[in-house]
Amino acid sequence: MGHREDLLAAARRLLEDRGYAHITARDLVAASGTNLASIGYHFGSKAGLLNEAIGEVFEEWTEQLAEIAMADPTASPLERGAVTWAAMLNSLAGKRALLLSYVEALAQAERMPTLREQFAEQYRRCRTRVAGLVAESLGDGTRPDDPRCLAVASFVIAICDGLSVQWLLDPHGAPTAEELTAGLAALWSASIPPAGKAGEPST
Repeated sequence: MGHREDLLAAARRLLEDRGYAHITARDLVAASGTNLASIGYHFGSKAGLLNEAIGEVFEEWTEQLAEIAMADPTASPLERGAVTWAAMLNSLAGKRALLLSYVEALAQAERMPTLREQFAEQYRRCRTRVAGLVAESLGDGTRPDDPRCLAVASFVIAICDGLSVQWLLDPHGAPTAEELTAGLAALWSASIPPAGKAGEPST
């Protein structure tokens, strides 16, 4: 591996072991066997490196969830959303340290425009990827760049982010995958008119 890959691998390990706020540039150099100049050359700054590593992890997570969502070719779009959110909830415990690092990094990005744009670009890539899955799920020729697909993608990402934050703050109060699936099933059942009732005037 080159210095860039060595630094990213070291950043990922340190983010899990120490958390975003406690990592120094010298920690990264020591863990990667590189030098301080390499951080600036490849990533611009320590924060740029750490944020790139976080983005890499979450893009991989997105791909894992995408495989789960599309595993059943007969599933409806709503069923795919449900199975994805359930899988995400089941994987949160193993990603707690990285989720905390992500929240810490977002706070830093608010005060640093270059880092904010770095995260915004990561979200754009994620939104584009999920919009492609939405279009594929619809199966009617709708293009991934259709504003409706992008809007649904933003909605799906918002649910993932929101559930993750709730779980970080209150893991015992956040829904389990089973509870979420059961709740969504009940909601969808209540939204579908009983057989023979569709179109009948209300009394």
